[in-house]
Amino acid sequence: MPFIPTSFPGLVVFEPQVFGDERGYFFEAYNRQQFAAAGCDYPWVQDNQSSSVYGVIRGLHFQKGAAAQTKLVRCLSGSILDVVVDLRRSSPTFRQVYAIELTAERKNALLVPKGFAHGFSVLSETAEVLYKCDALYNRESEGGLLYNDPQLAIDWKIPAGKEIVSAKDHVHPNLDSLPEDCYYE
Repeated sequence: MPFIPTSFPGLVVFEPQVFGDERGYFFEAYNRQQFAAAGCDYPWVQDNQSSSVYGVIRGLHFQKGAAAQTKLVRCLSGSILDVVVDLRRSSPTFRQVYAIELTAERKNALLVPKGFAHGFSVLSETAEVLYKCDALYNRESEGGLLYNDPQLAIDWKIPAGKEIVSAKDHVHPNLDSLPEDCYYE
């Protein structure tokens, strides 16, 4: 089975079966029937793609309230450290961090349910990331969590001084200062 549950409820790693030969490879990056059978049936409505250089840290981002998004994240080229923080009050992993390396070589993906802050760091010279969303982006519902919050103690696998972070991502609140409307029920 290509679906590997994590200790975080609903957070699932997808490792597809890859068929390769002298011509190259083939795999199903998404098959709705397979995903539904694994309890991962979402109505994808938006695909987002980014390209970044080594040291870039994007995140931690989320959509609040009714605009919350489930994401299926995959690294198309290079490698990234994909990181999530559980913001679901009812979850046994509430306010905990999960991280996994997603690589173009492994072709693995992470299914991130609604209620998580999400981000990634680029571990290779460059990386392209594609993620599906089950809700459209809504600027008014945008939220963020400080990527370097000491309470979270995330090791982004980027040496000090080599991080490339947007001005916006430097000013998100830390976990203890996160407004109440940022938590998911």
